Amino acid sequence: MASQHVPAPSSTASAFPFSLSGTEAFAFPELTTRTLLGSILTVVASILIFEQINYRNKKQHLPGPTWTIPIIGKFLNSLHPTMEVYKAQFAQGELSAFSVFHLFLVMAVSNRVARKIFNSPDYAEPCLVASAKQVLLPENWVFLHGKVHAEYRRALNVLFTRKALSIYLPIQEKIYRRYFNEWMNDPDTEPKPYMMVMRDLNMETSLRVFCGEHMSEEEQFAISDKYWLITCALQLVNFPLALPGTKVYNAIKARKIAMTILEDVSAKSKRSMAEGNEPTCLIDAWMKEMIDAKAGKGESSAEERRALSREFSDHEIAMVVLSFLFASQDAMTSALVNTFELLADHPEILAKVREEQYYVRHNDVDAPLSFNQMDEMVYTRAMVKEALRLIPPVIFVPYLTLKPFPILPDYTVPKGTMLIPSLWPSCHDETIYPEPDSFVPERWLEKGGSAEANPKNYMVWGAGAHKCIGFEYAYMHLAACVGTASVTMDWHHKITPDTGKFQVIATLFPKDGLHLKFTPRPKPSF
Repeated sequence: MASQHVPAPSSTASAFPFSLSGTEAFAFPELTTRTLLGSILTVVASILIFEQINYRNKKQHLPGPTWTIPIIGKFLNSLHPTMEVYKAQFAQGELSAFSVFHLFLVMAVSNRVARKIFNSPDYAEPCLVASAKQVLLPENWVFLHGKVHAEYRRALNVLFTRKALSIYLPIQEKIYRRYFNEWMNDPDTEPKPYMMVMRDLNMETSLRVFCGEHMSEEEQFAISDKYWLITCALQLVNFPLALPGTKVYNAIKARKIAMTILEDVSAKSKRSMAEGNEPTCLIDAWMKEMIDAKAGKGESSAEERRALSREFSDHEIAMVVLSFLFASQDAMTSALVNTFELLADHPEILAKVREEQYYVRHNDVDAPLSFNQMDEMVYTRAMVKEALRLIPPVIFVPYLTLKPFPILPDYTVPKGTMLIPSLWPSCHDETIYPEPDSFVPERWLEKGGSAEANPKNYMVWGAGAHKCIGFEYAYMHLAACVGTASVTMDWHHKITPDTGKFQVIATLFPKDGLHLKFTPRPKPSF
């Protein structure tokens, strides 16, 4: 068979089975770009459609926006939250839903549902706010639950006994009086904002009660200054990423500074107590209780001794104090500021507080307060309790669902939802508190009255396993501070266009910063 010759391909022949003209070759990359752009748009559209479907599936029949704003949800509304917006949310129903960024949120309004959340640790854990674990550290005791949290709490209970509180009172009163003298001697004749000044008082009081003299003035000022950054980052909603310049980023930097100082304070306290010195602050009291527990001594219960017998590291102790500072300098400052405003605007109630204070102190307003005298301040404590009910510093305590939570017969909260029990509605329930928006301390002194008969509605301190551990300290602090102020000073409140309005930071503060002018009060004649 004769062989066939196959000609070699020409060097100019195309290697493709087809050829492209110059125009067609130019159009090919344009076609590719269009295809790529179309694919991207398809993906983006699919994501946005999925976001809406996912939101609607989670929301089901709950009140709230029918659709969510793509990507950001109600983030813009959360940048400058107001009580008016929150009250409108409360009015939507027992549960309502909305979203912010990737978070699906459900707000719970009724007392029964709020308490169910607080008392369902198998279904939900406290998260404070979305950024809280980044700021306060995920291993912080406030985020623990179950047996580990219970053991931690037993160890910390000893820090708020009558014995421990009696150590703190002289520290507090010394600081009050120094600040009050500064306020009375202010040469400015016009009222000025006192919100942040009162925060300084509260922050110094907290730091000295917790850390005593184990902390220098420079360290105290550093924490006081930086901790406000932490407060601002613990709003209900913040930009979720800790990028430079964001509130969360600044708060993390502030936390690192505070933790370094507090760990050093813990180490100093341990050395002092090991040397046999008497406790002079909260950390000292904790260290002394640990030493006594290990030696089988002290007044603690067997369960408390077991919890205290383990060695708490300086890091763990610093984290506890960090969490205490959040509650004390933020919520307590809110309570103190609002109480001063309420008393200025209700002189008849301030007069009753003064009358009791003169009686309890035997007209000697310069003598140091004793812990027994605090027990005699029945009306003053009722006034404090009512001020906290009327303007609860904390209006939400957000939780995160660990698994689907059948919270109502017709609705199950999805796993990973931020579930927000609201405290304000319980504290303003007119069936329990007639005229709920009125400042009436006497409601707590009525025998058989609805206020005392329904303690479950008084949600100021939360409820369940994570109820505020330091509420007795808070009552003592507010009663002692305002009581001493009432017999030391008069104060005038300047009304502004924003008086009566709130700014919602992490807690509630007067929108105008509370303009006051303090003047010395004549001492009573014996």
